[in-house]
Amino acid sequence: MSKILVTGGAGFIGSNFIRILISEGQHQVVNLDALTYAGNLESLEDVAEDPNYSFVRADIANRQEVEAAFESHKPDIVVHLAAESHVDRSVLDASAFVRSNVLGTQVLLDVARAIGVDRFVHVSTDEVYGSLGDTGAFTEETPLAPNSPYSASKTASDLFVRAAWHTHKFPSVTTRCSNNYGPYQFPEKLIPLMIMNALEDKPLPVYGDGKNVRDWIYVTDHCHGIKTVMESGRDGEVYNIGGKAEKQNIEVVKTLLSNLGKSEDLITFVKDRPGHDLRYAIDNSKICNELGWEPAHSFEKALGETVEWYLANKSWCDRVRSGAYMDYYDKQYSQRL
Repeated sequence: MSKILVTGGAGFIGSNFIRILISEGQHQVVNLDALTYAGNLESLEDVAEDPNYSFVRADIANRQEVEAAFESHKPDIVVHLAAESHVDRSVLDASAFVRSNVLGTQVLLDVARAIGVDRFVHVSTDEVYGSLGDTGAFTEETPLAPNSPYSASKTASDLFVRAAWHTHKFPSVTTRCSNNYGPYQFPEKLIPLMIMNALEDKPLPVYGDGKNVRDWIYVTDHCHGIKTVMESGRDGEVYNIGGKAEKQNIEVVKTLLSNLGKSEDLITFVKDRPGHDLRYAIDNSKICNELGWEPAHSFEKALGETVEWYLANKSWCDRVRSGAYMDYYDKQYSQRL
């Protein structure tokens, strides 16, 4: 039974990924997370007592904490999901993004290489490619051209992973995904924000004219893509993981309102975000052809299921928005410290 250390496992994608690994019962999973504002252990409450799951609170940019975690757990595989990820926050202050996404990634690479892990999976984003025009799609050969402080920090982390492979032949691989949606997403992101505001009949803020295009992927499809690359990807390679579901932001918002039975009058157009990329689209043919992965969910069906999840878990959302979810760690782990 291999031991997989997942950084950022208390986040949106990380918690869904861990839940898949634990459900299969074939791995021991160590969740390493600093529990900053978007890290929510309540998202993993259902696996907290599983004998194959353990949690370590540590900051990936703190080498001493990372070394202690690696020495204690001795992982075979590292799946690196921890990151500051919200573009708007990076526009306001990029310092946390440099510390976590750049320095934190290099610390993990150094420590993982020192103990000799079998594989390091670096989870990145299509935003490192920049913006597309009306046609075309990002391939793994598309030049990196980040346009926000967030995507610049992720680009830097991608290049440090690349350097670790080319310099040290460190067994690493990088994935780049499109926009995720699904259960347990922090409510500052587009889809959960719009759902929560609509339920309370609050204005739904849409940047610019709402015609910016994103390629959407259901979070469990993305997680299965990461797992596929973890198991079968070639060292030193990059794999794009896309959902083949291009949608204008305004189209997504209107679909959500229709699913919720709410009026489009709630839509409020606001000043566009600085440097807002026009369009993202991913060519996922490499992972499909080489590794046999493909998305299993249609956007329309999975979006409906996502709305149903938020309706059924409103208390989870309320605790996140109020900050009460931060108390869970103390309640759950105070007796274990």
